[in-house]
Amino acid sequence: MNKTLRHLIVNADDFGQSVGVNRGIIEAHERGIVTSASLMVRWPSAQEAAAYARSHTSLSLGLHFDFGEWRYRDGNWWKLYEVVPEEDVKAVQDEAWRQIAEFRRLTGTQPTHLDSHQHIHRRTALQPIFLDAARELNVPLRSCNPRIHYYGGFYGQDDTGSGLPELIRADALIKIFERLPDGVTELGCHPGYAGDLDSMYCAERAIEVATLCDPGVQFALSANGIVLHSFGDLTAHGNGCVQ
Repeated sequence: MNKTLRHLIVNADDFGQSVGVNRGIIEAHERGIVTSASLMVRWPSAQEAAAYARSHTSLSLGLHFDFGEWRYRDGNWWKLYEVVPEEDVKAVQDEAWRQIAEFRRLTGTQPTHLDSHQHIHRRTALQPIFLDAARELNVPLRSCNPRIHYYGGFYGQDDTGSGLPELIRADALIKIFERLPDGVTELGCHPGYAGDLDSMYCAERAIEVATLCDPGVQFALSANGIVLHSFGDLTAHGNGCVQ
C-alpha cells in the first residue's frame, strides 16, 4: 500500500446491537462508503450481523468489546448496564477473551481489528488487556496503532449528549476529507435505524446512513484523492498490525 496516498477505512460501530442498527450498517456498506464494521457479540442481533459478514466478505469485521454503557442525565453520567465491574481487572480480562471466543464462534474467523463500546479500552488501568489481545491476534487496536490515525469527530452529539447533527451532514464529512492526512485513517461512524434501540444516540444514526450514502460524499472521496480500504486490506498487505 502506497504510504504517500490518503487511505480511508470507514468503520461502523455497534454491528449486531439491534436489527435496526444492522439494517443501517448494511445499507451504508452496500450503497455507501462503509468498508468495515465492529461486532457487539453479546446482543441478540449479533448472529444476524455475523451471518451477513460471512456472506459479504467485502465488509471487514472486527470486535467491538462491550463492557457496559454510560448515559448522561440530570447533569451526571449514569451506568445504563455493566457486564463486569470495571475495577476488577481480572474479570475484564476474562470477559475480553470470552468475547473474542464468541466472535470466533459466530463468524468462524478472527476479527480484523479491535475497538470498544464507549472507548473502555483507552482507560489506563485496562488498556494493557486490550493491547495484549491485539498483539496476540496480530490486529490493530483503535487509537493504539501508530500506522492508523483514528478520527472520531464524525459524531452527532457533544460530551453531554446534546445533539449536533450538523457534524454528521454530508458537507461536514466532505470537509473532513479535505483535511485528511496522508497515510491510513480510520473514520468511526454509527449508522443505523434506532427505533428498536435503547441508547442516547438514536436519531443521529439515520442521519449518518443518509450521509454515508450521499453521492456527493462518494464523489468527494475521489476528488480529494482518497482511496477507500478495509481493515482486511491492511492484513492482506501485511501493513503492520502489531501494536
